[in-house]
Amino acid sequence: MKKLNLAIIGQGRSGRDIHGAYCRSEKNVYFNVKYIVEADERRREQAKDLYPGCETFADYKELLTKNDVDLVVNASYSDMHFAIAKDLLYHGKNVMTEKPFARNQFECEELIKTAKDNNAKLIVFHNTQPAPFYLHALDVIKSGVLGDVKQISIRYNGLSRRWDWQTLQKKMGGSAYNTGPHPIAMGLGFLDFDENYKVVYSKLDTALTSGDAEDYVKILLTAPKKPLVDIEINSTDAFCNYTIKIQGSRGTFKNTPGGYSLKYYKDGENAKQPVVEHFLEDENGNPLYCKEKLNFHEESGEYGGTAFDIGTAAVYENAYYAITENAELKMSLKQAEMVISVIETAHAENPLPVKF
Repeated sequence: MKKLNLAIIGQGRSGRDIHGAYCRSEKNVYFNVKYIVEADERRREQAKDLYPGCETFADYKELLTKNDVDLVVNASYSDMHFAIAKDLLYHGKNVMTEKPFARNQFECEELIKTAKDNNAKLIVFHNTQPAPFYLHALDVIKSGVLGDVKQISIRYNGLSRRWDWQTLQKKMGGSAYNTGPHPIAMGLGFLDFDENYKVVYSKLDTALTSGDAEDYVKILLTAPKKPLVDIEINSTDAFCNYTIKIQGSRGTFKNTPGGYSLKYYKDGENAKQPVVEHFLEDENGNPLYCKEKLNFHEESGEYGGTAFDIGTAAVYENAYYAITENAELKMSLKQAEMVISVIETAHAENPLPVKF
């Protein structure tokens, strides 16, 4: 198998610690890091040790004339994603852009059109979509073990403060744009990416952030004949013990990226209770509550990987075959655009004052 040449723009938490970490790992059998673009001189020097044989540049425009780069990873600042991706696509470069895809649907559609017009591949990096904990949740729903699913809750919560560039609106910061694509893409996936989805409710607010962008996000989604999806990204929650929780007519499932628990009952194993139209009482006439002991089944287990290893490797494998064999993208551009549409709606409904 011939490796493709890769360029990575940015050597921050994403460019170095996610994309770069994958490229340096044994899982990478698809790409050779040929170029690194990084404005910071110290990081450029570090890159030469991290990716032996690579060339480094301070400006991504150096890539525009390179004919030996097969894919460019755009891990720049969020507010730079659109302009850089569009320039690269216009020059016929295949691009994998980090989330957020863009600021709004208009920019998403502009990038999709630019890629098509210049016969270039455009891939949006969503590494939670192939992550084991998310795929397992989808499988549990499809199995029917939970019965009729009524609500799916997704939590990216904790008790923590931030004070970096991702807290600033002018940098396109905030939890909705920077963390939101993960749970929102999962939420839309639970709704089968139904184009008739609705944002039932949204709230953006600031709590512990040092900046002016939101660190509290609440979004409720649904679609015709689909369950309610409750998404929360909250910097003030010290006691959340799940990432995904699914509640159905026969039981509950919850998980984190590390493991899962499932509690359910099977039809026919518990006697049906006929409706009693008057009050309940015992043999002595004392009032009773509806109370019974159901026969439940319980399961639990651990996952063998996360979005950062298995998920990232799956996205890169898909990218390789999309470039070499025109394989279909696992996360389509239309689906990635829907994620931005949800975020755009939440921001329109909850404008925050700009302070910086």
